[in-house]
Amino acid sequence: MPAHPDAARGALAATASFLIWGVVPVYWKQMQGVSALELITHRIAWSLLFLLGVLWWQNNLRALRPAFTESRTFGLILLSSVLLAVNWVVYIWAVNSGHVIESSLGYFLVPLVNVALGSLLLQERLRPPQWIAIGFAAAGVGVLLTRAGHVPWIALTLAGTWAGYGLLKKRSALGSIAGLTVETILLFPLAAGLLLWWHHTGEGALGRVDLRLHLYILSVGVVTAIPLLLFAYGAQRIRLATLGLLQYLAPSVQFLIGWLVYREPFDAARLQAFGLIWCGLALYSADAFWIQRRMLLKSVGAG
Repeated sequence: MPAHPDAARGALAATASFLIWGVVPVYWKQMQGVSALELITHRIAWSLLFLLGVLWWQNNLRALRPAFTESRTFGLILLSSVLLAVNWVVYIWAVNSGHVIESSLGYFLVPLVNVALGSLLLQERLRPPQWIAIGFAAAGVGVLLTRAGHVPWIALTLAGTWAGYGLLKKRSALGSIAGLTVETILLFPLAAGLLLWWHHTGEGALGRVDLRLHLYILSVGVVTAIPLLLFAYGAQRIRLATLGLLQYLAPSVQFLIGWLVYREPFDAARLQAFGLIWCGLALYSADAFWIQRRMLLKSVGAG
């Protein structure tokens, strides 16, 4: 398959999207005085406003129609919106509670959880390297259970919800921007109700925090949508193998921020667990790259 003529710009856009997702814990840390649930309600509300503006500017509001006219599409989007909400709440709570490193672990696990879900739910046949990679990941989680002395529920929840979300998105007829817009539409009534209640009781952040925090809260829609737009642009223009390697940028940056910036604990047990999971990811990536290269050579030979 020849490279897309805009491949360089696509790679730059995809890289930027993953780097933004990588540094976003720093952004959420600025709002530690606001509860994770309230931040999510603002994220839903302001993301919806921003995304509707993007679709209107693209003259593409009609892209939302299948979600409300096709029952299967609506059902998939409804389920994905629930997984997205759970993922957002757990992630923001984890970051603001000093668990940036464990959050990064969740996103390192996502590719391997995707493979496991494909085998369990879609009856996809796994290749031996994929089985071994999953074994490495399971061993890493086992180390955290036995040596670190706790269940890595944050990482497992983030990995499970994000992998499940991705699986549902692949089966949906909607594009990434339209899909996220519909998801925020479905979540908006609950978010709006909570925001109105907090405003009525005087418990909401808006109106009682300083200007800096107001600006952070009001910008959550932009922070949510911009990397998604960059990712959508890049994903259309670069090879899947390249995208697969770039996806590790976000959790890698998150890990470094948690370790070097916020000085979160990273003892020998966690190092061993991460090492096992990284070995699994290296094997998974090498296998995926080899398969992609073999398919490319076949297509060139056939041409």
